[in-house]
Amino acid sequence: MSHLIAPSLLASDFANLQSECEMINKSDADWYHLDVMDGVFVPNISFGIPIIKYINKHTLKPLDVHLMIVEPERYIKDFKNVGANILTVHIEASKHLHRTLQAIKQEDMKAGVAVNPHTAVELLEPTLEETDLVCMMSVNPGFGGQAFIEGTYRKVEKLKSMIVKAGLDTKIEIDGGVTSANARKLIDCGADVLVAGSFVFKSEDPTKTIAELKKI
Repeated sequence: MSHLIAPSLLASDFANLQSECEMINKSDADWYHLDVMDGVFVPNISFGIPIIKYINKHTLKPLDVHLMIVEPERYIKDFKNVGANILTVHIEASKHLHRTLQAIKQEDMKAGVAVNPHTAVELLEPTLEETDLVCMMSVNPGFGGQAFIEGTYRKVEKLKSMIVKAGLDTKIEIDGGVTSANARKLIDCGADVLVAGSFVFKSEDPTKTIAELKKI
């Protein structure tokens, strides 16, 4: 399977959100990546349910919603109702992760688990069979435009080994500091989905940048 590209709208121009969505629709991107932050789990606030409902009116591709919030299980139905196709919760924020993943699947969404840079991938093993996607944070969550953490490569390799050993098809997504300089190595280590925010939206030609990431 060819790797997937998921531009992160957190880095887009919110004053021209509809045109940014239309650009992604016409591009080689596969998903929209939407970061929801509550100012509690991470030290920043982004956007929530009303904005995603608006975004969904202008999108032609799956919505990959990444919840950086406390008690994410409280909002599963709400995000389903505004169009989420993939819903990812943080292992660090979920007291009953297995139950939360099952609840996401019951709403007919793909279930994802996100892990912060300091979190060992071995902690994912008990729930890996319930996990469609692992979102591996390659920066500390909360802000865009951060530098890529080099230790991510080893974590990707370790997680890929766990997935293969278990005979699963869980996708590995990399979120944070992804550029054309590290994309190939990440894919070679086992990454399936690359999230790119600032690298896409701050480039001179976002459509071309997406195409280049897709061809790597």
